Amino acid sequence: MPAWNSRGLRGSMLEDLINLTNDRYREKGLALIQKVPTPITPIEIDKEHHHITLAYFEQKSTVDYIGAVQGIPVCFDAKECAENTFSLRNVHEHQVRFMRDFEAQKGISFLLIYYRKCDRCYYMRLSELNRFWDRALAGGRKSVGFPELNTKYFFQTGHGSYVPYLEMINRDLQERGDAADG
Repeated sequence: MPAWNSRGLRGSMLEDLINLTNDRYREKGLALIQKVPTPITPIEIDKEHHHITLAYFEQKSTVDYIGAVQGIPVCFDAKECAENTFSLRNVHEHQVRFMRDFEAQKGISFLLIYYRKCDRCYYMRLSELNRFWDRALAGGRKSVGFPELNTKYFFQTGHGSYVPYLEMINRDLQERGDAADG
């Protein structure tokens, strides 16, 4: 089992903002999304500071967040990258499998990717992730560059909610509906 130390769990800015957004969405009755805790077994504990300093993951995690938006099941994972290229090494096979299974049950799965260099977020639909994932499995690029991304799914943080991903879910649903009609 892989081990981690405490410096790896300092939290990310994106996850902090998503947690605040989820609180706001819940308060407004728009969505109920919860952070999925990663199950761990502590090995070493700093008793003076009350911190876990070494632990093992009990099992592979699925995604970071799961819940419902206006009756629609939703799951997603939050990712950050320093440059304008997103490495698919940040996504694990069991996560892709879970997201595919989730959508087979009529849910919506996606990644929220925060690009620190340009301070922008991207909503990557599972269909888009599948295309890049399959390309990598076939021996192609194992990363995704900015020019490959759909500009309609970039968004800024802010707008009265910290990470306004409900707007992107709505756009995703509209496109799925348009595809089903066409």
